[in-house]
Amino acid sequence: MTYTGSSYGTSAGMPPVQPIPFSHQHHVGVLGIDCRYCHTSVESSSFAGIPPTKTCMNCHSQMWVGSEMLQPVRESYRTNTPIRWKRVYNIPGFAYFDHSIHVQKGIGCSSCHGRIDEMPFTYQQPSLLMTWCLDCHRHPENEIRPREFVFDMKYQKPADQRSLGAKLMDDYHIRDAHDLTSCSVCHR
Repeated sequence: MTYTGSSYGTSAGMPPVQPIPFSHQHHVGVLGIDCRYCHTSVESSSFAGIPPTKTCMNCHSQMWVGSEMLQPVRESYRTNTPIRWKRVYNIPGFAYFDHSIHVQKGIGCSSCHGRIDEMPFTYQQPSLLMTWCLDCHRHPENEIRPREFVFDMKYQKPADQRSLGAKLMDDYHIRDAHDLTSCSVCHR
């Protein structure tokens, strides 16, 4: 049990070594690129998706064109061979997770991914253990934000978060904790 719940067992806080040292801190934090520019399916699909190399080349065909570090990106684009990124968030096969429903219901990117805009190398923020998911499903009013702030990395919960959350639960037609913690919500 100790191993399973540890950061070593869950991979929380440990950035995997990627084929290219991609920095969300640089792209999101410094350059201000919105999550949806690269993760185009996050609002409409069950998965956020790993961007194709063409997305990288939209900018990198114009800037840093001679960078040795970006040689694998150019090679991937030239040969039409995807970059083999290592998954950072890997939900077990027996659990179902849908990005789009969380986005539509007002759960911000940073609620699950942390301040990705401050991560030089991406790592899994939470444990992804069932208890972590259930904490939010039992009290979604603690995490819900207005939809217009879902992609805002710097969003701060207001002092009246519980009352705002309760109002948004009603506005967004979010079921109560009893329904949200039913086994079939995540285990299908």
